[in-house]
Amino acid sequence: MDEGYRILVVDDQPSFHYLVTDFLASAGYTVVGVENAQAALEELARRPCDLILSDLIMPESSGLDLMRQVHGRWPGIPFILVTGHGTIENAVAAMKEGAKDYLLKPLHRDELLLIVARTLEHAKLQADVDRMREVQQQLFSFQNIRSVSPAMEEVLASARQVAAHSRTTVAIFGESGVGKEVLARAIHLASGLDLTSFVPLNCAAIPETLLESELFGHVKGAFTGADIEREGKCARARNGTLFLDEIGDMPLVLQAKLLRLLENRVYEKIGGDTVLKADFRIIIATHRDLEQCCREGTFRLDLLHRLNTFPLTIPPLRERAQDIPLLAEQFMAVFREHHGKRLPGLSQAALDQMLVYPWPGNIRELRNCLEYAAIVAEGALIRPEHLRQLKGHEQGCRTENSSDSTNLSFRFATEEFSYDAVRQALLDWAMEQSNQNKSSAARLLKASRKLFY
Repeated sequence: MDEGYRILVVDDQPSFHYLVTDFLASAGYTVVGVENAQAALEELARRPCDLILSDLIMPESSGLDLMRQVHGRWPGIPFILVTGHGTIENAVAAMKEGAKDYLLKPLHRDELLLIVARTLEHAKLQADVDRMREVQQQLFSFQNIRSVSPAMEEVLASARQVAAHSRTTVAIFGESGVGKEVLARAIHLASGLDLTSFVPLNCAAIPETLLESELFGHVKGAFTGADIEREGKCARARNGTLFLDEIGDMPLVLQAKLLRLLENRVYEKIGGDTVLKADFRIIIATHRDLEQCCREGTFRLDLLHRLNTFPLTIPPLRERAQDIPLLAEQFMAVFREHHGKRLPGLSQAALDQMLVYPWPGNIRELRNCLEYAAIVAEGALIRPEHLRQLKGHEQGCRTENSSDSTNLSFRFATEEFSYDAVRQALLDWAMEQSNQNKSSAARLLKASRKLFY
């Protein structure tokens, strides 16, 4: 038994203290005994405990009163009530109030130790779940999505607005790796919903023959191999969010059933005849141009109209290069913790190379690139040679200025050369020359400031 567990015993009878202390100490627990509720509160103020074992009937203040006060100040401490006057009504009332268990005097050693061990184990698991939930809440909240890009800030402002409407369908568009699921989870959490009720389904990752069952579920015997009844993602998303990723890859036959779900808010399991209510929000995401898919006949136009209630388009990373230093430092902070290495940050040369790289894989590629660099870097800073993914994709700009001329020299890998790439390099150069001031950069290029948005 873990000797680190500290148990507070509250009872006005000294003989009970001696008995319980003997039982618990023999199992390796540390036991502290007090005679009334006030003494228990004073003891907890000095040093918290892992479990409270309290008599129900005591002078001045009952065990139930003590439990209410404790849970008001230390909500994580589990409570077991003990009484010599037990009734079913008392037990039910105690459990409703928050007691983890209810014991009758005289206590039996084996029963007591079993219940104490079970209660402590449950409390430990609950604490682990709460910590994990807190980490997840922080990880997927809007506060964790960092940006100074006006375009991205506009997307985030719209996402915060729609989060307040927990039944509005949201469509998130953007290239692979821009963070569509991260934004979907942030919307879900900002809606006041628990993270566990966010249910993702990647429509491109599941074979067409299984996708319908995965989404709606099936009854026993619905098809060969359906030996048991199965709940689908729709059932799991009840009172939460169903996130349909890569919706552009959903088969046409299933698109018709999804359209019914969106229009009537009902669905049926495969092989079933019970109409089930779809009481959840739907967020979809895709990297495809769904209007083009409609023209090609691979996506239903009526479904697109129904899904497009509140569209959000996340700009690719190459269009928000000013976010790269923020994102890089955010990822580096994670790697410092995970890898246990001292990594103060990026060298200026490495950052310069990252700022001109087009990042076809967007934020996902940036993260992977930095994680590799964090592992192989031996010195205090990450240098260009550590950015493995960027090798062979050099792109740069060299300037030579005189009093009456400015000469620019650009370098591109052949496969990266295009009008857009040259245009972006010129904008990046102007911003660098102007210390990231858009108005100054626009004057330098003799162009409108709107060009930089």
